[in-house]
Amino acid sequence: MPMTIDLAGKVAVVTGSSRGLGKAIALALAGAGADVVITSRDPAVLTPVAAEIAALGRQALAVKLDVTIEADIRALTARAIERYGRVDILVNNAGMNIRTPATELTWEQWDRVLDTNLKGVFFCSQALAPQMLARGWGRIINIGSATCVNAYPHITAYCASRGGILQMTKSLAAEWGPQGITCNVLAPGWCRTEQTRVLWEDPEWVKTIATRIPVGRIAEPEEMGAAAVFLASECSGYVNGELFLVDGGFTIGSVRSSTLPARK
Repeated sequence: MPMTIDLAGKVAVVTGSSRGLGKAIALALAGAGADVVITSRDPAVLTPVAAEIAALGRQALAVKLDVTIEADIRALTARAIERYGRVDILVNNAGMNIRTPATELTWEQWDRVLDTNLKGVFFCSQALAPQMLARGWGRIINIGSATCVNAYPHITAYCASRGGILQMTKSLAAEWGPQGITCNVLAPGWCRTEQTRVLWEDPEWVKTIATRIPVGRIAEPEEMGAAAVFLASECSGYVNGELFLVDGGFTIGSVRSSTLPARK
């Protein structure tokens, strides 16, 4: 099969696709030719996203999904297969974060974060993988973050979930890779999303963090969409079980040369 970025004839599911990274990824996949199943806990907010996908000439199916509810995952799978007959690409994007000191993190908060960011990802993958395995082709893209490798204070549960998603993805890649399904983690660095709005709306924070990113800026969601299209395409057929960091060089631990003292 020729290597191409063309996703025409493919069907993708993108969880948590009403805004931010999920929306950008859904639109990017549609722009590359895929029909897209978009999901949210509130399906009403998916209407404008579906309209944008339709404007790109592709089909959109909006489905209510809470990834922490098994019945919702089963219903999503059934609706997608009923409508399109198959799913080729799964992007597990739905996620959440709770910022609080570790000494104040509650049992319930821990469960909410891990159930959404880790358990939900596994069971969505489990639900949709069998029909990919039957056809011998599939792409599973799990959204992680720089916290797959770096840790930060006050988001312990989130860091645990992102570390877990990397190891889980590697395990699935080892198990399903021989049968035609690649599984990878797309890990954005600092990006302008609703989840990080409290940070990037602070000009001083943006200025400071930019000094730690070699390309000198935080990312836009559309840049993650482009990376997802690559991982969903034939061009990534030999990429499996990998952490695909799209972070402007943030995690290499360097700083911009302009911030270093001048040489004497």
